[in-house]
Amino acid sequence: MSEAAEGRAAIGPLDIGRVMAALPHRYPMLLVDRVETLVPDRSIVAIKAVTINEGFFQGHFLGRPIMPGVLIVEAMAQAAGILAVESLGLAGSGKLVYFMAIDGAKFRKPVEPGVLLSLEVAFVQKRATVCKFAGVAKIAGQVVAEANFTAMIADPPASA
Repeated sequence: MSEAAEGRAAIGPLDIGRVMAALPHRYPMLLVDRVETLVPDRSIVAIKAVTINEGFFQGHFLGRPIMPGVLIVEAMAQAAGILAVESLGLAGSGKLVYFMAIDGAKFRKPVEPGVLLSLEVAFVQKRATVCKFAGVAKIAGQVVAEANFTAMIADPPASA
């Protein structure tokens, strides 16, 4: 059955404004620049433009700038957050997507400045408040990192 027949027609691209509407993250922690495609209830392909201007490159590593692996996983998790928010109709609701677990993270190649990091994430399991995802990060079609992760959808903390 086709995606359209299932009611899961792909949407995209989504610009930075739509990304920021779906995520609470802001500079310097916003790690998704654009969404190429999003198939609600199924998958997302997002892009992170990795530039030498990133603050972490100042100290990771001197003489050979490499994007930290934890930030690659965070970028995949942010893409998953957009997928969850869009799929569950939560945009503008104030709900947050919290990281709960990371499993099977593998880093295949270093990510250096000057590349477009493709973040491909799919639902593995989707429930009302807890979702599981599988993600891969690629550069020019080659896998540089992969991980499975779990996230929880919750209300933001109460203001003090």
